[in-house]
Amino acid sequence: MSKLSILTRGLLRENPIFVLLLGMCPTLATTTSAINGMGMGAATMFVLTLSNMAISLVAPLIPSKVRIPSYVVIIAAFVTVVQLCMQAYLPSLYDALGVFIPLIVVNCIILGRAEAFASKNGVWSSALDGLGMGLGFTMSLTLLGCIREMLGSGAIFGWKFVAGDGILIFALAPGAFLTLGYMLVIFNKLTHKTK
Repeated sequence: MSKLSILTRGLLRENPIFVLLLGMCPTLATTTSAINGMGMGAATMFVLTLSNMAISLVAPLIPSKVRIPSYVVIIAAFVTVVQLCMQAYLPSLYDALGVFIPLIVVNCIILGRAEAFASKNGVWSSALDGLGMGLGFTMSLTLLGCIREMLGSGAIFGWKFVAGDGILIFALAPGAFLTLGYMLVIFNKLTHKTK
């Protein structure tokens, strides 16, 4: 498999949100605004890329009985770095994302990529896989956040472009389900050829 193919498959062909349907908890909970979606995606991409690299280095040394707990410890170390940096430098985003930052540790995208790819491939390929999957995740969360923020409050990235209020349901939990459902339909129509 080429390096470019490894990098780009997370964007469309194996997009974590729209194709694999992984990471639904942070997808639905943190996309109330575009900046929240982008922040969660960037944090996850950082952890995914670095944990993939670390796991690919140590995977041959880890006994199979403690493989998953070892991966969780490695991932947790990178999540702690992200959490402390966000708390220090981006306190408003840190407050907005709340409990979902520490939950990156058990995000099925990260654990899945560690098990399916990083443990079986080299450092460079694992880094590209993490970066590609992270970019796909970030793109999806940001797009979902943009749509929800635009419909829910008439703004994008906090910039208000509509006078008055938006449609309240899109700022609430049901709006996340509705928006994601429609986006899944549109994404699958655009990327899959009909027979």
